[in-house]
Amino acid sequence: MTDAPHVPAEVPPNVSGRPVGRRTVLFGTGAAVAGLAVGGCTTTEPSPTATATATATATATATGDVCTLTKELTEGPYYLDGQLVRADITDGKAGIPLKLTLTVVDAGTCEPLPDALVELWHSDALGEYSGFVGRNGHDEPDNGTFLRGGVLTDSGGVAAITTVYPGWYRGRCIHIHVKVHTNVTPTSDGHFTGGQEIHTGQLFFDEKVTDAVARVTPYSTNSVTRTTLAQDSIYDEGGATSGLLTLTGTTSTGYTGYTGTLTLGVER
Repeated sequence: MTDAPHVPAEVPPNVSGRPVGRRTVLFGTGAAVAGLAVGGCTTTEPSPTATATATATATATATGDVCTLTKELTEGPYYLDGQLVRADITDGKAGIPLKLTLTVVDAGTCEPLPDALVELWHSDALGEYSGFVGRNGHDEPDNGTFLRGGVLTDSGGVAAITTVYPGWYRGRCIHIHVKVHTNVTPTSDGHFTGGQEIHTGQLFFDEKVTDAVARVTPYSTNSVTRTTLAQDSIYDEGGATSGLLTLTGTTSTGYTGYTGTLTLGVER
């Protein structure tokens, strides 16, 4: 199943990864994974909140680009209501570690938006979604929650979420779905209720990074032909305004992976 009919794009994708936004585990054990890092490696990581907030503020002051609305994109067929509020959504799924730092700002005022729930869901390395395992032709356990969930933004509008690099499924490039909600109520069982949905979009990945990731286990065992950014029917070559993440390779004790950053400009 695909999110929309496949229509190949004619223009190569923009991979500049400028962190602006219109309304939008394989742990390191060998040289194969270590060789994937791009954009520089580091053994120490600055505070995601401090870094993202400083970047958003500097960008707004210098250019105003951060006030641009991030594009709204289709929710797709794999959304499940009422998922967990949690900072780590991996549920033990194998894959290359990915730490996301997403800054939510009010596109009308350029101010960070605190206490907004940033909710993510995406496929595993074999292109399977929890709750729908088997749709991409692979047989594996399905707990209905892996690679789903989200967190409330802090006072600087930052949501920091740990997951794994997604896989791909028929007819779509690699991506992560995202929703932003306001006025939600966290529940005692770790879920949330109520609120208003103010943004639905998707996050995309530099094709050069994805090409390297696709050659590493468990991604290399995905039997489905991979759709590239340029072939995708949803991504529109819009760079960060269409959800293209800025990716940086990271190395630290026990793993090699990536960080991904983006500013989401939303309307309250």
